[in-house]
Amino acid sequence: MQKSQILSWVAQHPLLQRMVALEPITWFNPRATTLTAGLPHVGLTAADVADAEQRLARFAPYLAAAFPETQPTKGIIESELVAIPAMQLALDRRYGQTLGGRLLLKKDSHLPISGSIKARGGIYEVLTHAEKLALEAGLLHTGDDYARLFSDEFRQFFSQYRIAVGSTGNLGLSIGIISARLGFDVSVHMSADARAWKKQKLRDNGVTVVEYADDYGVAVEQGRKQAADDPSCFFIDDENSQTLFLGYAVAGGRLKRQFAEQGIVVDAQHPLFVYLPCGVGGGPGGVAFGLKLAFGDHVHCIFAEPTHSPCMLL
Repeated sequence: MQKSQILSWVAQHPLLQRMVALEPITWFNPRATTLTAGLPHVGLTAADVADAEQRLARFAPYLAAAFPETQPTKGIIESELVAIPAMQLALDRRYGQTLGGRLLLKKDSHLPISGSIKARGGIYEVLTHAEKLALEAGLLHTGDDYARLFSDEFRQFFSQYRIAVGSTGNLGLSIGIISARLGFDVSVHMSADARAWKKQKLRDNGVTVVEYADDYGVAVEQGRKQAADDPSCFFIDDENSQTLFLGYAVAGGRLKRQFAEQGIVVDAQHPLFVYLPCGVGGGPGGVAFGLKLAFGDHVHCIFAEPTHSPCMLL
């Protein structure tokens, strides 16, 4: 990005200068609107999210067979919702005021298979691609027991195809692990800031790891270039994929069911505020979309980038 372009943006939006200086800022979207007014402009609907939920249900028998850690949830990739009163008390003391309500933690950091929120979107996109290939080849029908995909026959079939992704670590873990288990030839292009243990875990799972001394943008660019040169290679684009987005969005309806199980009410008198730590890619946006579909205008999502630019967006 050229310096002149950055200066132009700063001139139009002075808050960007504070972001460049890594100063903590809070920004409230002046164009925020209601779900009814905003949804037609999204390009996705509740039916799209329901379709994603159904696809994950079809793959649940496969996941239970291929990943024993998902057997307690019968192949559903999901995390606990737990109260964290000690943290709530600590926040009250730190800021000198009572937070009110209940502070809860959705433990997507403990999602099975890859251990991060990327297990939602990343695994879902690979499953969607695998289903498409198998259906088109006549090897699978949507009414089948998908546990049959956990077989040498299907691993041999998927080995004809390649998958590539650029990642700082977590997305690469989810896509690499599930792709290799299905039988795909998978390459994860990783930036300089990716953790060594994540690279090793991928290699231990049979994934080709391509390392770069540059940042995330270069890793994505190279992964995209590899896919463009190979018609059998499917590139997963964290910044532009609707399929990833829908995989993340499934979280909204599942959280609503967890609230119902715990007797937690969300309405005009009991609004829900959700803090979503952000990195790059569509994870937080997809989750926020699913939450809006589940709870309507009673949910308010706060996006925060705690590492690179300490900015919060509501």
